[in-house]
Amino acid sequence: MKTLDDFANEDPMEPKPPYAYEGPEALRQPIFDALTKVVDPEVAMSIVDVGLIYGVEVTAEKVHVLITMTSAACPVTDLIVEEVETELDRIAPPELLVHVELAWDPPWTMERMSQRARRFMGW
Repeated sequence: MKTLDDFANEDPMEPKPPYAYEGPEALRQPIFDALTKVVDPEVAMSIVDVGLIYGVEVTAEKVHVLITMTSAACPVTDLIVEEVETELDRIAPPELLVHVELAWDPPWTMERMSQRARRFMGW
């Protein structure tokens, strides 16, 4: 059985899943890498591949991440939010507060998933 990593090797040129980013260029990739480490346990995929990240804004005071869940009834919301905070705390400069905001508008749809995740799910 293939894992999500196997699909990553099939298409190394696929662009990173889109989400809005505002902030220092030096933090763009470390933030992306940190968010990619957070897995939605219900689908066993990175929250970036699932398309749960709506945007990231880095200011002089904080790293603000706007995320959603696949459903308002998601039983692992608190776990995902906590893991996002933990991973970003590891890479963010110590003076920056990490703030994760949960949003429901626009609602998540399957179109937000990366091509790699869609192939993994058989869609």
